[in-house]
Amino acid sequence: MLAEKLMRKCSRPTTYFNRTFAHVPFVASNPSISTFDDSVTMESRICTTSNSCNEDFEKYKSSAFTWRQQISSMPRVMGSHNCPNHQYRSYCEDKSTRDITNKFLKGMPKYVKIVEVGPRDGLQNEKNIVPTAVKIELIRRLVSSGLSVVEATSFVSPKWVPQLADGKDVMDAVRNLEAARLPVLVPNLKGFEAAVASGAKEVAIFASASESFSKSNINCSIEESLTRYQTVTEAARKLSIPVRGYVSCVVGCPVEGPVPPSKVAFVAKELYEMGCSEISLGDTIGVGTPGTVLPMLESVMAVVPTEKLAVHFHDTYGQSLSNIFASLQLGISTVDSSVAGLGGCPYAKGASGNVATEDVVYMLSGLGIETNVDIRKLLLAGEFISKHLGRPSGSKVAIALSRITTNASKL
Repeated sequence: MLAEKLMRKCSRPTTYFNRTFAHVPFVASNPSISTFDDSVTMESRICTTSNSCNEDFEKYKSSAFTWRQQISSMPRVMGSHNCPNHQYRSYCEDKSTRDITNKFLKGMPKYVKIVEVGPRDGLQNEKNIVPTAVKIELIRRLVSSGLSVVEATSFVSPKWVPQLADGKDVMDAVRNLEAARLPVLVPNLKGFEAAVASGAKEVAIFASASESFSKSNINCSIEESLTRYQTVTEAARKLSIPVRGYVSCVVGCPVEGPVPPSKVAFVAKELYEMGCSEISLGDTIGVGTPGTVLPMLESVMAVVPTEKLAVHFHDTYGQSLSNIFASLQLGISTVDSSVAGLGGCPYAKGASGNVATEDVVYMLSGLGIETNVDIRKLLLAGEFISKHLGRPSGSKVAIALSRITTNASKL
């Protein structure tokens, strides 16, 4: 199998699940661990794939790239100045090195569609309510950067996600933006009807590969959730509205621990067969490594066409980019991410946000993969929302460029 061939290139083999979860606190071999921490409130219950956190670590080496400094105009990422030089290219121009890497990267997609989830998944767990005008401006900036899909908001009950209670107002302001698709998350038929009434032209639904997480997150079993979503997909089909399906806990669950790939494949297949045009596979608690992600993907790819799949990783253990890289090697060409690394999972202590869109674009550019995203405009969008939230960007690329321009301004 392709996954096995890829993993043979690693210096040490990765055991199926044990290595990943051996040191994760919530998967300790304690039979009493059967529910979430009591301190977790249901206020943040919509912890879908886009509400994930990130990944564990099994080192996955890629070829070394030669870096080159280029004199060019680059906007300052954090701060009010502009730096007239210092932009680093993320790709190699040395022919001999490029020939070697081309052999290693053979078979990767030439273009990757990025699904930006920052305005919905990235903001929904923010404790302080973000003004509607700020959300609208963020979406506009993201669309102007060239992102073709921006998840705008959610039509989940404000009781559970108060941050997105202004979904209707947001959609009223952005629904006519023609440069991008603007899907919204819906939990049931009622949410779907509200979304359509607000002008939504595309929706997303969310299921879990973990029985315990499904019951804790959306108060129903996996089978019950799939029945619920069947009514949504049927209603959407009548209106010719595309439906995206999220599958959460594709590697691990905060209650059950490791999740077998067969369970992920089952849920993904059900969503695909009921009419979902795309299935996004999310590591909700962010413990995945290439060693656990690849077997999961291969299992799902056996029942759902590869071109219908997307991956959604969070960066708790700093493994998002390695997992995305491994996914690309299997032919996945759609990646979810969040500007400035916004987001997080309330069910995993210390879990950080989504993989930063800036970091994904930078890596893909270095691999010679097109995204049609203007990274300068993207960085400015990240700066905009980070300033409003009063904290530095979660993007390593943004932070690095900020330091470069700060040092340059002192010269």
